[in-house]
Amino acid sequence: MVGLFDQTTNWMQRVRTCGRENQKGIASNIANADTPGYTPRQREFEQQLQQALAEEQPQPATETSTNPAFCPIAGEGGVAAVQPKVVREAGQSQTGDGNGVAVDQEMVDLAKNEILYEAATQVLSKKFGLLKYVVQEGKG
Repeated sequence: MVGLFDQTTNWMQRVRTCGRENQKGIASNIANADTPGYTPRQREFEQQLQQALAEEQPQPATETSTNPAFCPIAGEGGVAAVQPKVVREAGQSQTGDGNGVAVDQEMVDLAKNEILYEAATQVLSKKFGLLKYVVQEGKG
């Protein structure tokens, strides 16, 4: 993506967006922990992010490129196309009522998601702090 922000900024924004959606799913699973017959839903996006990252890596120069530092501009795919995929997990019923929510596992997933979201937020904060410093010509 060409613009004011670099690839890392775009990645961290997408990680935060997917993390928000993931948090909603985890909260829904926890809220339905006592609902008979409820099938937990997981939002998966990590594998899509890894695949998009691999696709957006700069490719070595070919005979058609005139500059060895040539890097193709990302199109509509890549990180912008990553969307959380909702997957229903037919888990083992913990209570015999057909509810597959394991609250302990959901809490672990919630903590993992929170750490990922917070890390992405801190990276963005540092990037924007650097941008602010440059805009203020080092006087901030």
